[in-house]
Amino acid sequence: MPIQSPCIDICRIDGNSGFCVGCLRTRDEIREWKAASDERRQQIIDGLAQRSATLPASVADTAAS
Repeated sequence: MPIQSPCIDICRIDGNSGFCVGCLRTRDEIREWKAASDERRQQIIDGLAQRSATLPASVADTAAS
């Protein structure tokens, strides 16, 4: 079964970080998702927790919802 998208339908890119406030992916990662291998998708997912820890609370709180 393919790895599911982390999208939570809050699609807005934070101007400071460049990450989506809903799923914490970059625009490039969002565009790449459909064609990405499961290995690449897992790499993206693995990086999201690290991003959440480094973002301002207002952005990280939205993504964690």
